[in-house]
Order: sequence, then structure tokens, then C-alpha cells
Amino acid sequence: MRRIIAVLAGLFLLLGSGALTACGGEREAGASGGGLRVGYQRFGGLSLLKARNAAPPGTRWSLFESGPALTEALKAGSVDIGQVGEAPPIFAAAGRVDFKIIGTSAPVPRGEAVLVKESRGFRSFKDLRGRTIGLNKGSNVHWLLLRLLEANGMAAKDVQVRYLKPAEGRPAFDNDRIDAWVIWDPYFALAERPGVKILADASGLANNREYVLVSPKALKDKPDQLTGFLRQYRQVTDWGLANPAERVRILAPELKIPEDPTRRALARSAQPLAPVDAAVGAELQRIADGFTALELIPGKVDMRARLDERYSGIFR
Repeated sequence: MRRIIAVLAGLFLLLGSGALTACGGEREAGASGGGLRVGYQRFGGLSLLKARNAAPPGTRWSLFESGPALTEALKAGSVDIGQVGEAPPIFAAAGRVDFKIIGTSAPVPRGEAVLVKESRGFRSFKDLRGRTIGLNKGSNVHWLLLRLLEANGMAAKDVQVRYLKPAEGRPAFDNDRIDAWVIWDPYFALAERPGVKILADASGLANNREYVLVSPKALKDKPDQLTGFLRQYRQVTDWGLANPAERVRILAPELKIPEDPTRRALARSAQPLAPVDAAVGAELQRIADGFTALELIPGKVDMRARLDERYSGIFR
């Protein structure tokens, strides 16, 4: 048992290692010209593109533990394009980060969930009133928590929230320092084991889409590189959906996790790409307005203005 725990701890350290890690063997691209500087998170659709070595020559990959960390890199000008969940673009917009949203995915509501220990006896989300819930601030799961509170007639003051990065959340959950953990795949799949219960996921509450963000400078200076990269991204995503067994075999080593949790996570979380449109803009605006109402961001932000449909033909 101790050996298993040690292996899992090592996996989580790998998943959460460093906010920003450039992968070797690939030529670094400058801020203008050259290949794209791509920010990715383990497990997102971009991970498969990287794992298959299918990106155009000159692409430089930088690894992030979470969406908020990736948007900070966009702000710093160290990446050109990246993929995040539904809340990070809103917190980034509130922080005056300059970016455009050029693509999204089909909804992934089962790819994030509230996990509890069966031994604690929690039967519904309402049972968490007064309890401590861990989550990554500004990530997709932050919006899920707000939707769950609303759906259960509860307010933010009815629970105690601890902001924990994924690598911090797992040991806190395992050692009962939090009563529930709101987390996304593949951390979600890694945490599933006997004695762990899915109290709720985002079904009927949040679409939990992935969003592709790009810097305005890259839109201006690297249009051809973006077109080539996005076409490969679309092709590899479609290939993965059509070849799930091969996708697991290729992606598990990239994620540095076993095939079983990789398979479980992909079965519920891998979705086709989709273009941004007015409906997507309205969806993001509703999320932003929810964060504004709860004073989690400083004032109203216009998410519709962040959409850029020039590459929609590739995503459609």
C-alpha cells in the first residue's frame, strides 16, 4: 500500500511540476516570426498533438499546471496560443490580459466533479454545508462550485473554500484536510479509487468547454503559423476521437499516468473542437456576470468582445 501511495504521489508531482516547463528538443520561437509558442496543460487536446509529434516544425511547447497559470504567461508575452477551461479567460479578462478566443470544444460536463470519501457519509452536495471544499481558484471548477451552490439553494458563505492547486489538492483530500475536492480530468481520474465517491459532476450545470486563446500579437504577426498549427490540431483531435484505443496508448506516456485512468478520463472528457459564435459568447458572458455578482472579479467584463471568428472554418 505504501508503494502505491508513493507512486501516486510521484505522478501528481509530475502532473503539477512547475507552472512553466519548456520541453527540450524543439526550436524556440521568438515573439514574432518562427514557429508558435504553445501553452498546454496535461490532458487537454493539445497534449495529443504534442504526443504524436504532429505540430509544425519550430513549435515550442510550455507546460502549465492550470489555466490561470497559462493566462499569466499570455499576459507576460511568453506564449502565443494555449488551451484553458471556461473560467480562466474570464479572470484573465478581468486582470486586463490581452487575448482573443478563437475556438472552443463541445461541452465536457462529466470531466469535472466533486469528490468525497464514502466513509464521510455525504450523500448530496447539500451535506457539504459548513464543510471545507478545495479547488483551484479561477479554474473551470470554480464556476462549477458556484453553480452547485445556486442549484442547492446555498450561498458562498455556506461553505468554506480552500484554494489549492491540483498538486496540493490531492494530498489535502487524501489526508482529510478538506471534506470535498472539486477537480477536473486527469487529476479527477487519478483520484478515483475504492472509497472515493463522485458526489456531483457538471451535468446540467456547466458545459465545461475548453477554449483556445491566442495573443493579438500572434494574430497579427503569425497568421500562417496559426493556420498550419490549427489545421494539425483539428486533424489530430478528429483522429483521436475515431481511434480511442490508440489515443490512450499514445497519450498515457505523455501524461505520465497509467493507461486505466487515461482511458477513463478520455471516455468522458475528450470532445470534438467547435467554433466560437454568439451562443458561446453569451455562455461566457453569463459565467463572467456570475463572478462579477459575487465580487470574485473587479467589475463587469465583456467576454463577447474577446471572441474572434477568423479561424472558425478550421474548428467547424
